[in-house]
Amino acid sequence: MKKIKKVPMRTCVVTKEVLPKKELVRVTATKDGVVSVDLTGKAQGRGAYLKLDKQVILKAQKNKILNRKLEVEVSDEIYETLLGLADEA
Repeated sequence: MKKIKKVPMRTCVVTKEVLPKKELVRVTATKDGVVSVDLTGKAQGRGAYLKLDKQVILKAQKNKILNRKLEVEVSDEIYETLLGLADEA
């Protein structure tokens, strides 16, 4: 009998959709306020998951959703990185 592997699920902070962790990208903020795009999903700090979709990323930027979730100021460079990843996806 083969064991069924559990798929880790996470919620997108913008759409509130619960999706497999692989379909989302994690943005983290450390205690020092350093914000980064966490491609490993294992970085230290407070994390927020976003769906890799241009509309979702732009909405997060416009409404400052990540700023609220991570409790820090998220720079435009982070959003540009996310948009670049969305283009590749």
